[in-house]
Amino acid sequence: MRGLQVSLNQTQKIRLQRALEKLESLSVKSNSDAAVTVADTISVNYEDGVLKGHGTSELDGEVVATLCGVVERVNKLVYVRALRARYKPETGDIIVGRVIEVAPKRWRLEINFSQDAVLMLSSMNLPDGIQRRRTAVDELNMRSIFEENDVVCAEVRGFQHDGSLHLQARSQKYGKLERGQLLTVPPYLVKRRKQHFHHIEQYKVDLILGCNGFVWVGEHIEPKDEMMEDQVSKPNGGYQTSLEEQEQTYTPLEARQNICRIANAVRVLSTLGFSINVEVIMEIVNLSHSLNLVDIHEMLGAEFCVLVAEGEAERRSLTKRKR
Repeated sequence: MRGLQVSLNQTQKIRLQRALEKLESLSVKSNSDAAVTVADTISVNYEDGVLKGHGTSELDGEVVATLCGVVERVNKLVYVRALRARYKPETGDIIVGRVIEVAPKRWRLEINFSQDAVLMLSSMNLPDGIQRRRTAVDELNMRSIFEENDVVCAEVRGFQHDGSLHLQARSQKYGKLERGQLLTVPPYLVKRRKQHFHHIEQYKVDLILGCNGFVWVGEHIEPKDEMMEDQVSKPNGGYQTSLEEQEQTYTPLEARQNICRIANAVRVLSTLGFSINVEVIMEIVNLSHSLNLVDIHEMLGAEFCVLVAEGEAERRSLTKRKR
C-alpha cells in the first residue's frame, strides 16, 4: 500500500486494508523461512561452514539479516535478496530500451540501469536479412534502422570492461517496437520466466515484459519472412519501405482501445505492488469487461483497484486450498 497514488474513501480503505492483510498472511505462511526483516535470525548449519553474503551480519554468534528481503542460498553462501531493488542485469535477460544516441557502429540505449546499454551494429540483423560483414555504407545508414527515441527490444549478451551492457538482436522477435505504449514499472515486479513475449490473440496485442521494468504493449505485427520478401534498396545502399507498408502503420480504434485496456491493467498491478504476469493481466482485463467499464480510464479509479486487490487475495487463497 506504500506509494498508492489513488484517493480512497473510508470504506474503500478498510476493504483494501483487509485484502492486503489477507495477502500478507498468505505470504508469511508460505514463505515463513525465506522472508526476513531487519535483525531477523537466519537459520544456518554451522557444521558445514557458512559464508555470509550481502544483507547478512553476525550478532551474538548468530547470522542476522540487515535487509528486508528473501534469503537465498548458493552452496555455503547465504545472502538476502532485497525485494525493492534496482534492476540487476543477467546474461539472457529480455529487455526493452529507448535509443538515446546513435554513435559510430553502435546505438546507446536507456534500459533503467545505472549505465547505458550498447547495441553494436554487428550484433543485429540488417533489414535486407543477409548475413554479411558490415560496411561503411551500413554505418552511414544506421539511422534508417534505429534513431533517437526509438523503442527497441533486445537481449543481454554480456558486460563490457567498463561495466556497461552489451546487447544483441539477432532474431526476428527483437528489433524496433512501434504502434504501442511503453510503460515503466518497478523491475522487481517482473519475474524472470522462460517466456517474456506474449501474443494475446483475442485482442491482437503483443505484450513484452522486460526484465528491466520496461513493459511494451502494442499492436500485433506478423513477422516478415526475410527469405520470401524482397527489400527495396535506395541507390546509395539505404533501405526504404513500400507505400503499402507506410499505409499499414495506421492502428484501428478497436486495437488502440485494447492496447489501453491492457496497459491500464499493468498500471493497476504496478500501483498495488503485485507481480506482473500475463495471466493476472488477463484476469484484470476480463474483470473490466465484466463490470462493463465503457470508459477505459475508470480502470485507474479507486474502486477498481480495490476490486483487483480483493480478487487477487481470493485467487491466492483458492490456490493455497488446492495444494
